[in-house]
Amino acid sequence: MRPYSLLFLIGFLLLVCSCRSDFETVASTGDLTFSKDTIYLDTVFTNIGSSTYRLKVYNKSKNDITIPTIKLAKGLNSKYRMTVDGMQGSEGKSFKNVDLLAKDSLYIFIETTANITDASPSDFLYTDQIEFDAGTNLQKVELVTLIQDAVFLYPKRFADGTTETLPLADEKIYGFYLDENDPVNGNELVFTNQKPYVIYGYAAVPTGKKVVFNSGSRVHFHANSGLIVSNNASININGSKSNSALSENEVVFEGDRLEPEYADVPGQWGTIWLTNGSTNNIINHLTIKNATIGLLIQNNDGTTVSIKNTQIYDSSNYGILAQTAKINGENIVINSAGLASLSCSYGGNYKFSHSTFNNNWNSSSQVAVSIDNFITAAVPEVKDLTQATFNNCIIYGSYSNELSLSKKTTATFAYQFNNCLIKYDATTTNPDYQFATDPAHYSAIILNLSPKFYNINLNKLNIDATSAAFAKGNTAYSIPLDILGNTRTTPPDLGAYQNKPFPK
Repeated sequence: MRPYSLLFLIGFLLLVCSCRSDFETVASTGDLTFSKDTIYLDTVFTNIGSSTYRLKVYNKSKNDITIPTIKLAKGLNSKYRMTVDGMQGSEGKSFKNVDLLAKDSLYIFIETTANITDASPSDFLYTDQIEFDAGTNLQKVELVTLIQDAVFLYPKRFADGTTETLPLADEKIYGFYLDENDPVNGNELVFTNQKPYVIYGYAAVPTGKKVVFNSGSRVHFHANSGLIVSNNASININGSKSNSALSENEVVFEGDRLEPEYADVPGQWGTIWLTNGSTNNIINHLTIKNATIGLLIQNNDGTTVSIKNTQIYDSSNYGILAQTAKINGENIVINSAGLASLSCSYGGNYKFSHSTFNNNWNSSSQVAVSIDNFITAAVPEVKDLTQATFNNCIIYGSYSNELSLSKKTTATFAYQFNNCLIKYDATTTNPDYQFATDPAHYSAIILNLSPKFYNINLNKLNIDATSAAFAKGNTAYSIPLDILGNTRTTPPDLGAYQNKPFPK
């Protein structure tokens, strides 16, 4: 009988153990601690959802506890929503009897989608609180979000559920034509500084029309979005010199994620595309951030694309990709791109003065400047490069060779570098890179000396008097004012910036 008694005892113990709860708790006494006492959800556009933010809640006591309630102070009317350790609660607004083990923690994830009318009219802040428990045990964590009003531009949705598209060769892309008589937005071909703009899909300038961006206008592009300037259409970007670090008078193109962690993330949106046949394009005081290709400029109608006082940062492919284009560039700064900061491809005609091209992308195949006169398998495969002239420029980066010249001898390949600082392997025997002994292509080249930029990681390519670019320019190529509007000295510095002492 003894074996049967032992089995009975084991079975009884298993039954007892299986019936008890995992742990017994006591009520919370208001002694929770938090990773933050205020959660600042970064600026969001009206009616556009925020990123998700995290709050960690700690039970530092020796007791397993139950928190009777965790809820938003504004209840079901709150524009915030949250999950508590993966639980949805009541519409993401309130939770009851949340258990928390001794010396343990739980996570709360918070998001918001709010309208500008929900915010305080004085400061445009939308606020709420997460309340833990009630009465004498009540603890609170503040929630704060800045809501920014905006003009939203996007393709129309039709009654059959389809959306507006744009023709692109044999395909269609998600996009729309800007309308100068839009019933909601008015003239969409004139961008002002009254409100920022948010674009979904590709916005196209119709044939024969001109889009104008006034000083101080801000445009935010959603993922896979951009701007297309069509055949016989034009773009005029009329930014102006700013008086502070806020770039208040610049025209700024960037992604629509406003959180600080997205500030330097490349490839958040598509490109500004000046298509074949676009005409009389003028760009002045433009800043482009975080695109796939900052400016895509294809063979235009023979008119020169004028680009002045323009900054392009953190492009996942190219800062400027020009194909058989005609460009005159002055005071241009391009920093960091996955392939090339500047690519002058498939021939064309280019002149750049007092420009800074730097590339610190973490790839051995990246370059600051790439020039060629062909596209393999294109028809025709080669096109003439009638001019590629660089005067008083800086071509630099993190790798040993930051200039790439690639040519087919069946077409013209004309290039000239005058008074430029260039980073390239000094031991090369390639005849295209004989900087000291090829006066037909190179004059007064400074090779491999550091420009000593102020802070490359912050896109601050300013120089001071210790830079190798200091006073090395040729007055014959000088542009009177630098990109910030400072008067250039004689002889001028190389690059887009007149030297100034760095901030301390």
